Amino acid sequence: MSATDHTGRQKGQINKTTGATYLCARMKFDIQHIDPQSKARAGVLTTDHGDIPTPIFMPVGTAGSVKAVHQRELEQDINAKIILGNTYHLYLRPGLELLEKAGGLHQFNGWHRPILTDSGGYQVYSLSESRKIKPEGVTFQSHVDGSRHFFSPERVMDIQRSIGADIIMAFDECTPYPCEYSYAKNSLSITHDWLKRCVQHFHSTPARYGYEQVLFPIVQGSVYPDLRKQSAEFIASQDQPGNAIGGLSVGEPHEDMYAMTELVCGILPVHKPRYLMGVGTPENILESIALGVDMFDCVMPTRNARNGMLFTTEGIINIRNEKWKDDLSPIDEALGGYVSTAYSKAYLRHLIISKEILGAQIASIHNLTFYLWLVGQARQKIQEGQFTAWKNKMVKTVSARR
Repeated sequence: MSATDHTGRQKGQINKTTGATYLCARMKFDIQHIDPQSKARAGVLTTDHGDIPTPIFMPVGTAGSVKAVHQRELEQDINAKIILGNTYHLYLRPGLELLEKAGGLHQFNGWHRPILTDSGGYQVYSLSESRKIKPEGVTFQSHVDGSRHFFSPERVMDIQRSIGADIIMAFDECTPYPCEYSYAKNSLSITHDWLKRCVQHFHSTPARYGYEQVLFPIVQGSVYPDLRKQSAEFIASQDQPGNAIGGLSVGEPHEDMYAMTELVCGILPVHKPRYLMGVGTPENILESIALGVDMFDCVMPTRNARNGMLFTTEGIINIRNEKWKDDLSPIDEALGGYVSTAYSKAYLRHLIISKEILGAQIASIHNLTFYLWLVGQARQKIQEGQFTAWKNKMVKTVSARR
């Protein structure tokens, strides 16, 4: 019988992160509880860099860094279980040569829990004035120095292998909102063709750095139910370890986002994790958990933090408002955690108004702590069989403006 490490994995290959050696086991997703009144579920996603309790929120670390937050704070204060990196940005800076020399992004940035990389499709889509989409791939101009580059599905798989993510996203075309049906249909055809190439190339190449890497396809189709249905069925047929829902939270009404999410979750395999990309507000997250989504990411908690918007257990605060000028109470005593209890609203307002860097740090750590607390509470309520009643109440609380 093969020796095992403390996680119970069979030893064999060297893991450069921990120093232990083990054979890479296929990623596992265990659903532990299902809410009796909704489609919400609590589970555990097992990766070679650790277990991820679901539902989970993933802080966005676009260029290998969650803005204004140390890795130590992410791990010890916020208790993030997985973070995001972005293929487009990391490819341009610091570049693959340095990342490979370091042994991958985990070694480069000192984050030793799981990492998911977005494929860069959304960023390339955002470069509408300087990119050209063809069946072969996308030619685009770097926003850094104007140099021209080409991303094909195969190239993007190789780049993400080199970055070293645990979860790699398929290369897709993200449609704008609104868009004509004909545009969305043609875009979906390209996305599905690219996915077939992603799957074929990904499974013909080895994992890097001694740990397992898995591929998640992405459902597209804009807000057109027949296209979403077609895409979800095709993505499900690819039989990858997990699946994502993309192209939402790009300006469409919340009702459309929920309708498309519910439709797609009803088609994607129940036994695999579902990731709703780029979502969103606390309300969006809670409602989407009820529809059967397991994983979320969004820049909102950190971007809004830098502008003085705080998410709290009692609602939303614009800390720039005059009303907080002499409020010496903790930022959010009920949330707990160091920054939310050690600093007052008045002090944080002073820092934000004065454009002090510490203000952005405190607000970012607080908001991310809140987001991780929120999904943690949701998980607990699912386990207790009380999610739906709690969610209906909590949606009103976290959306209220204070």
